[in-house]
Amino acid sequence: MDGLPLLVVLAVGLAFGNTLIAGAAAALLFIEAAGLNSLAAFLEQRALQLGLVLLMIAVLSPLSTKQVTMDQVLRAFCTWPGLLAIVGGAAATYVNGQGVQLLHARPDIIAGILVGTVIGVFLLRGIPVGPLAAAGITALLLRLIGWK
Repeated sequence: MDGLPLLVVLAVGLAFGNTLIAGAAAALLFIEAAGLNSLAAFLEQRALQLGLVLLMIAVLSPLSTKQVTMDQVLRAFCTWPGLLAIVGGAAATYVNGQGVQLLHARPDIIAGILVGTVIGVFLLRGIPVGPLAAAGITALLLRLIGWK
């Protein structure tokens, strides 16, 4: 039963109302059942980049729709919230980079990230957009306690 871990993830996603996790697991189960091994390999190598491109499109779309103007962008460099957003963005990208490194070095860590994500969504009413951040925070915590 190669698909058993994905079935468990699907069941957990459905049980806790996490449609993103459930949908991802269902898509991978379909790809596996259809024997689309080359698509699975492609997604393993490129889905992260594709997802990040889509996320950046979502974040940048207010510039395209003129909800955020160039004047507002420039003013962000002159306000405390804008400056703190720059610091926050830099810190987040660093943490996410640490997460990518951890996931490449220790792919088994994804199980803990999945459980933490489900807990965060269900108990804390969060949204599951931060697996890289979760991995990055995990990497920093591991480093803090002396584990690599």
